[in-house]
Amino acid sequence: MMQRFTNPRDIYHGKGALEALKGFEGKKAVICVGGGSMKRFGFLDRAKGYLEEAGMEVRIIEGIESDPSVETVMKGAAVMQEFGPDWIVAIGGGSPIDAAKAMWIKYEYPETTFEDMCKIFGLPKLRTKAKFCAVSSTSGTATEVTAFSIITDYQKGIKYPIADFEITPDVAIVDPELAETMPKKLVAHTGMDALTHAIEAYVSTVHSEFTDAPAIRAIEMIQRDLVNSYGEDMTARDNMHTAQCLAGIAFSSGLLGIVHSMAHKTGAVFADQGAHIIHGAANAMYLPKVIAYNAKDPEAKKRYGVIADYMHLAGSTDDEKVAALIAYVRGLNDQLNIPHGIKFYGADSYPTEQGFVPEKVFLERLPSIAANAILDACTGSNPRQPTQEEMEKLLKCCYYDTDVDF
Repeated sequence: MMQRFTNPRDIYHGKGALEALKGFEGKKAVICVGGGSMKRFGFLDRAKGYLEEAGMEVRIIEGIESDPSVETVMKGAAVMQEFGPDWIVAIGGGSPIDAAKAMWIKYEYPETTFEDMCKIFGLPKLRTKAKFCAVSSTSGTATEVTAFSIITDYQKGIKYPIADFEITPDVAIVDPELAETMPKKLVAHTGMDALTHAIEAYVSTVHSEFTDAPAIRAIEMIQRDLVNSYGEDMTARDNMHTAQCLAGIAFSSGLLGIVHSMAHKTGAVFADQGAHIIHGAANAMYLPKVIAYNAKDPEAKKRYGVIADYMHLAGSTDDEKVAALIAYVRGLNDQLNIPHGIKFYGADSYPTEQGFVPEKVFLERLPSIAANAILDACTGSNPRQPTQEEMEKLLKCCYYDTDVDF
């Protein structure tokens, strides 16, 4: 069966990689950026300076919020429409890069609606007006190398993935200096997001030798470096920036599974209770449950065993190895101050006796969350295809932190 493996044409990595912007050719560039950290630490000015050195006129679209909205996308696209850039440079975490990818689609095809964008692998040819460069400052989403973008429709309280190799950036800049400024909580959440990417890609039904290699290497590096990076060791922090990019290379072509389906559908759905469940923390809580659920599939069980072997975890049978992998992930969450269930997830994302999502609210919304999770783009490549009943049971295990035995 024919499969596809797609990456950016160029990945510039290592300290000082941001300077690659000096070599870009074009007349106009727009820079898309988020809150204030890229500005505060001087990276925005540096990027703008390099593009100007390359002879371009530069316009900045700033203030892209985390979990960017459809409205933000449409506003940014209107700025591009008016300015007419040859290069779109997105700098920051997953949010500004994801938003910029969606703006790019609308800029190239102004008549496109958000519904059109969400047709999986159904986008028209991009690059008729602009090329795209992504500069990542967090070590998690790896959106700088992927064919995906997540945009939130706040009217519906749902995060929608846009998926198409057309939105794989032309250039990715993976400069570890930008990641050194991450706050600790972000290190924890993005690190667990990266681990989830690598593990889900490795057991996905469309994995290949091309995706297995970066997935396994990413897992080995995350095991070695994540906790030290959280402890402010900057060598480990730099390594994690590479590891998460490898995990992104793995899942962009190897796809993901239901940890992500569940995270996408629970992230914003309790916003009226006063908080979001941060994506990386959601993945961290659900990953052990999904490993237990997927391990009932013989092929997935074997592949989790291989992961455990590469990590040098205990166990002589695959069942023992799966148990060791689950225990390892749970131990990691403890070290990174991440709770084990939605019930214990505080509004500040830290573990607490009683989290911000009341049991009653969770149970009321459970059927629709489960239905939406099953429909999520990530479900199709999961080793087991859950029924509505199974998905509800699984989500309950993720709420109460109970064992998965089905």
